[in-house]
Amino acid sequence: MELTQSPEAAHAGPEASVADDAGKLFREAKKRLNKAIQYFPISPDVEEQLKYPKSSLAVSVVIRMDNGARRAFKGFRVRYDDSRGPAKGGIRYAPSVTLDEVMALAFWMSFKCAVVGIPFGGAKGGICVDTKELSKTELERLSRTYIEMISDMIGPEVDIPAPDMYTNEMIMGWMADQYNRIKRGKFPGVITGKPLSLGGSVGRTDATGRGGYYTLRRLEEHIGIIPEKTTVAIQGFGNVGYHCAQLMYDAGYKIVAVSNSEGAIYDPEGIEPASLKRWEMDHNLQLMGGPTKGTAKAITNAELLTLPVDVLVPAALENQITSRNAHDIKAKVILELANGPTTDDADNILNQRGVLVIPDILANAGGVTVSYFEWVQNQTGYYWDLEEVQTKLQTIMERETINVWNAKNEFGCDMRTAAYIHALKRLTGAIEAQGTRFYFNLP
Repeated sequence: MELTQSPEAAHAGPEASVADDAGKLFREAKKRLNKAIQYFPISPDVEEQLKYPKSSLAVSVVIRMDNGARRAFKGFRVRYDDSRGPAKGGIRYAPSVTLDEVMALAFWMSFKCAVVGIPFGGAKGGICVDTKELSKTELERLSRTYIEMISDMIGPEVDIPAPDMYTNEMIMGWMADQYNRIKRGKFPGVITGKPLSLGGSVGRTDATGRGGYYTLRRLEEHIGIIPEKTTVAIQGFGNVGYHCAQLMYDAGYKIVAVSNSEGAIYDPEGIEPASLKRWEMDHNLQLMGGPTKGTAKAITNAELLTLPVDVLVPAALENQITSRNAHDIKAKVILELANGPTTDDADNILNQRGVLVIPDILANAGGVTVSYFEWVQNQTGYYWDLEEVQTKLQTIMERETINVWNAKNEFGCDMRTAAYIHALKRLTGAIEAQGTRFYFNLP
């Protein structure tokens, strides 16, 4: 199944290289699906359904800045597939956001929701903006205006946004409030990742990192991991990476390296995540000089990826492990908490070298799973306690981890391909339930 490049990526100009990178991200995503189809052929009806996004919207988000001037920002919302239920996907604010990138992320969300068996399709949104350049009031105006521009495309039973890169629960609260104003009612299920006081769910903050932790723990017996004898490096010490690091640390894993946007730190004697996180927050993202055991040293993000550790956790950006550094990866297991951190070429190299890659569409699905819990609670008006949320999350993540592991063994493929096969089975079931050309006796 081939996908044509979007017009945005095809045109040359000042942003051509950024668009090309984003288009490459989408093509990388499609390669993974094509691999799965080699093991699990799909009908022409399913192929046609998944060929293009169901809908794509590009908008100009124009706001008045604090100095009185008007400024326009490019915004996007893509609903890739909703065969299994309302579309679900975050909204990211970043200077590099393009339509192709959002399309790729919406594609991933379609498969991620299918992998863990929640009744959602895939969507994604974004605004091309550097939030560091905006005041808090400008950020609120931007968020509310964006919702005005896409309000006809979203809704609690159509498309449900959530936070992503450089967005948070307060921004989601603004967005939900703006949607309520536009629709003249109260629709708490239109946005997830909201503050608790506005209908958010307990357990959402650490859900992505916790889901990845549950996935790894469930595989320990199958891949021969003993936490107390296992070293871990985590690229990305934000919300996702930090919570996973702390859970692993509490379980006995030895965290020896972490990184953030300012750099990385390596301490072979071990790092206590909570103490280092407090230091980072108090010292403007600086990691060096924090509460370590005196054997820490500063390294680069690139060096962190090739450290002699047992488990590598990329929890930052896309395309971090490529054909240029895949041969130098020393970890035996890669737990992908970022979206698309490993390119297809790198995947091939890692598979040949026997490195187990636990793919993003499984490993980081804890976030969308608890977002689903929030939506369910919003729709019913009945809210769960933290223990219930975490127990339900653990049940889903462990169940689907074993389902993917079994598919890997059944088809004799890598774990990423197995995850796509597992998702394809559910997507195929939903699409073919509407009838196929064979049912209608068409040639």
